[in-house]
Amino acid sequence: MVRSGLAQHPVGPVGYVVGYALAEDHLRQGLTVIVESVSPSAVTRDSWRRAGAEARASVVKVEVVCSDEDEHRERVATRTVDIPGLLLPDGERVRPHEYEPWNRDRIVLDTAGQYPDASLAVLLGLLGDRPADVG
Repeated sequence: MVRSGLAQHPVGPVGYVVGYALAEDHLRQGLTVIVESVSPSAVTRDSWRRAGAEARASVVKVEVVCSDEDEHRERVATRTVDIPGLLLPDGERVRPHEYEPWNRDRIVLDTAGQYPDASLAVLLGLLGDRPADVG
């Protein structure tokens, strides 16, 4: 959207709407969809869930957190991007000003003190222990 010139970064709500549509379309094709999104409100989280329900797909909700504030700041400051032209938000913009507590069952994955491969192993173990919701 940004590369087309039709939107400025960050794209805001339109990015979510496009994401929901793409996720639902891919799920209807029988593909696996992994959504990595802040989704700071119940409205956005419910919309991802609704995309799964519309496609009659199983949905697993995961909240990824880093409970170590210093480590989180370091990650934000040192990360890189592999999408040409994508500007990463700075530390102030990474922390959402409003983040609604979750009101649904989900897996909570705390990545503090772990490399990504270790966090993935933990997540895969947690996924194996619980059934997915349909929608």
